[in-house]
Amino acid sequence: MSERERELLVEQAASAHRTRDPLTGRARPHPAWLDLDEDGRLEAFDAAAETRALEAALDPESLSSTARAVLKRIRAQRP
Repeated sequence: MSERERELLVEQAASAHRTRDPLTGRARPHPAWLDLDEDGRLEAFDAAAETRALEAALDPESLSSTARAVLKRIRAQRP
């Protein structure tokens, strides 16, 4: 794999988007995550953590996009 291909996989794996299992509703790992080796996964994790911190710093409620998505799912399950 080229360095550019690896960088794209890291960027994709670090994104907040996750598909959901249609039966359980559980989040699935991004396919790019599965294509990365251990070092690539660590890099993607670090990039995701940095991105979420920046999002939270810019948000009036100090929430990242991931935190907002989780809260939305929790609130939707309330009776």
